[in-house]
Amino acid sequence: MITYRDAVREALREAMIRDERVFLMGEDVGAYGGCFGVSRGMLEEFGPERIRDTPLSESAFVGAGIGAALGGSRPIVEIMTVNFSLLALDQILNNAATLRHMSGGQFGVPLVIRMATGAGRQLAAQHSHSLEAFYAHIPGLRVLAPATVADARGMLWTALQDPDPVLIFEPIALYNTEDELPDDAGAVDIDRAAVRRPGTDVTLVSYGGALRVAEAAAESLAAQGISAEVIDLRTLRPLDERTVLESVARTHRLVIVDEGWRSVGIAAEIAARASEHAYYELDAPIGRVCTAEVPIPYARQLEAAALPQPGAVVAAVREVVS
Repeated sequence: MITYRDAVREALREAMIRDERVFLMGEDVGAYGGCFGVSRGMLEEFGPERIRDTPLSESAFVGAGIGAALGGSRPIVEIMTVNFSLLALDQILNNAATLRHMSGGQFGVPLVIRMATGAGRQLAAQHSHSLEAFYAHIPGLRVLAPATVADARGMLWTALQDPDPVLIFEPIALYNTEDELPDDAGAVDIDRAAVRRPGTDVTLVSYGGALRVAEAAAESLAAQGISAEVIDLRTLRPLDERTVLESVARTHRLVIVDEGWRSVGIAAEIAARASEHAYYELDAPIGRVCTAEVPIPYARQLEAAALPQPGAVVAAVREVVS
């Protein structure tokens, strides 16, 4: 058994051992061991040249990461939370994502940016949002959402082989969760979605921290005689729509569970693609269960009320199968 946090740490250690060009940089990643404890002990193991504490300036250290990647290194930049990544949006959108295009293919930016995302830990409105849809909107980026310990362990090395920038969103609520991980666990595919639970009556599509909600709802639905197939998107850009559409062709019903806001989000994109490409397979309107369109509250009961919960997913499924 290993926690999600420790799986990410093992992925970082493996990458730095395998490739001397890899280094980690970000706020508090060194002496403090990372805001969420992911890099604890790595400064002592790899030294300050490869575990680099940075000033509190996301624009500056993401820009430095872009420069290092252009210079032949393989930097991993840690941004403390997704909300703070907006301070580096100019670097990510106008530089990292566009340099290959603007140089006519002469320059790539093999940069990996990791950031904590989502709610569930009472970190309130400036530390808790799910902004993956912002980045999945941008051509030139690959956007990953590891929802399992195995993906947290295995996606990083695959991402480091990509010649273009990759963003990895690590759900805050998952850092303390545990699961089994084989001793020989290694790199995993980052091109395809995964069927986490087969089913016949309805397709539940989710990603990141909301996958646990979808799986809990599927378990509850099974007790009610409803068989739900659970799809973990894993990669938000480029989307593996084929796996979703194949599932909808089997179940003929679709409900999307998304910790982002409903308006102009990942759930809306999945619903649109299913309507475009699987219209005649659908036997009911598409359902969406998303976070309430409010800043995430601090109070525990209000935070829970704002987020997708298994009961709301069960209700949405019962509506489309009735």
